[in-house]
Amino acid sequence: MIDVSGLRKVYRDRGREVVALGGVDLRVREGEIFGVLGQSGAGKSTLLRCVNLLERPTEGTVSVAGQELTALREGELRRARQRIGMIHQHFALLSSRTVAGNVAFPLEVMGVGRAERARRVAELLELVGLADKAGAHPAQLSGGQKQRVGIARALAGNPSVLLSDEATSALDPATTQSILSLLRNLNRELGLTILLITHEMHVVKGICDSVAVMRDGLVEESGAIPELIARPGSRLAAELFPLPRPEAGNVTITFTGQADEPVVSEIVRKFDVDVNILGGALEEVAGVSAGRLRVRLTGGEREAALDYLTERGLLVEVTP
Repeated sequence: MIDVSGLRKVYRDRGREVVALGGVDLRVREGEIFGVLGQSGAGKSTLLRCVNLLERPTEGTVSVAGQELTALREGELRRARQRIGMIHQHFALLSSRTVAGNVAFPLEVMGVGRAERARRVAELLELVGLADKAGAHPAQLSGGQKQRVGIARALAGNPSVLLSDEATSALDPATTQSILSLLRNLNRELGLTILLITHEMHVVKGICDSVAVMRDGLVEESGAIPELIARPGSRLAAELFPLPRPEAGNVTITFTGQADEPVVSEIVRKFDVDVNILGGALEEVAGVSAGRLRVRLTGGEREAALDYLTERGLLVEVTP
């Protein structure tokens, strides 16, 4: 649904070049929720703005639903953007307009008639749980309600793609969870493809199917979350499941989908080994129970025990 290839964005600042994106490749499948994770300055927001061409990339191509946006003229691009909704971190609502007026605004720009606008606005406010707030102004709303208005507005043009720019970072934990649940429901009910950027790991845990981890304008790793967790040396796995600092000889066992299997007790029974558990973490991520376990494994059949774990489909990493 979204294909980004060789994307570079270079700014000029006082005669020097600042590379915001250093050659990014990204593929978001239709109907999935794809998270871009990274700290401030990683290039996440620049990437998102390049996807709908609010920022023109210096190099590279962006395609959405099979249409190469980077090849379009301005008029064609405006029409293509109507199929891409955008949710902003700080809501970006018009304070002089009511809730209904904010949601109606993009429909007015698209030339939708008054009766159809009213019908569509009522439908969208019902969808985001704000049917009773149509006549309120933004100043009368909580942060979570404002973001729901922003989501309704982003859906006004019946987009196939929704871009979310740190949509929950200004919200408290309970409100954040309600917004994440709303986005997941919209993804399922409307078949929306959602590309969201975040610096918050709990957002990735909560709703993402796939993720790209960014640092210094580059993608360090990208793919479906269960696949990344099972990849040796995965930065995502280390951040999802933080463990005590490893020492030489420690064994880290990563599992996806085998959380209910008693593998530790099995190797103790089967082999002449002792196991000392140093730390562990377990989460349900992308609909799969996954986790990491760090142990000290000693005994005469240590290597056989490690081979057995690998044969069971677990990722086994030994700290050198």
